[in-house]
Amino acid sequence: MSDPQHDITTPASEDRRRHGLDVLARIDGDAGTSVIDALAGISPALGHHVAAFAFGDIYDRPGLDPRSRQLVTIGVLTALGGCEPQLKVHVGAALNVGLTQDEIVEAMLHAAVYAGFPRALNATFAAKEVFENR
Repeated sequence: MSDPQHDITTPASEDRRRHGLDVLARIDGDAGTSVIDALAGISPALGHHVAAFAFGDIYDRPGLDPRSRQLVTIGVLTALGGCEPQLKVHVGAALNVGLTQDEIVEAMLHAAVYAGFPRALNATFAAKEVFENR
């Protein structure tokens, strides 16, 4: 991987990652950071891109506030299904940025119309687990 485009250790890449980690910590607290840390031993590049791109470049854009971004994220993860571990992190983040439990559950109920009841059920039970652990 000598191609500079793929080098996650350049100063510019490290700056983007640092910024993304700051955003991630603001939104997800320790939960997001622990995901990045868990990737260090197996795919540091994936951890870099989650931090630098997803949170530094996209999540921190103007146009949507953190509440709205988490509401969209919850809807998408519910619709995708099979993303319950990520959904749990984002339910926690949604609570961190001011969404209520009722709003989160309502978003999942709304997703049932478009994504189906099994996905909404799985998402709701994942959210219930987060709520109980808070």
